[in-house]
Amino acid sequence: MESENIYYETGRRKTEIDKTWLKPGTGIITVNGKPENNYFGSKSASLVVRSPLALTNHNDAFDIDIKVLGGGIFGQAGAIRHGITRALIRYDSELRGVLKKAGFVKRDPRSKERKKYGQRGARANFQFSKR
Repeated sequence: MESENIYYETGRRKTEIDKTWLKPGTGIITVNGKPENNYFGSKSASLVVRSPLALTNHNDAFDIDIKVLGGGIFGQAGAIRHGITRALIRYDSELRGVLKKAGFVKRDPRSKERKKYGQRGARANFQFSKR
């Protein structure tokens, strides 16, 4: 297959990183060598992954190969959504406005807050004893 018809991008969310290859095809999505439905146990994670394609009416236009590392299922789904969004923008820059309005273009900056010294957690303190 010609390399000019393959669009590569990376997506990130929390500690998850994915590599996305978008190529013209029939709408098959494979994640780490498995079909998307087998990789994600829940329907909602699959909906998150397919949301940029549904928004731009490209559901059956591309075959997508994805390699994803780190984190949990929903964080990985968010990283994949970010990667697919960026690959679609590389394919057609006119789609950027629609995807940006939906909030898919920007990386989700939220991550776990670190534990502080002298405390039980990030915000939780040890119980105060008056006596």
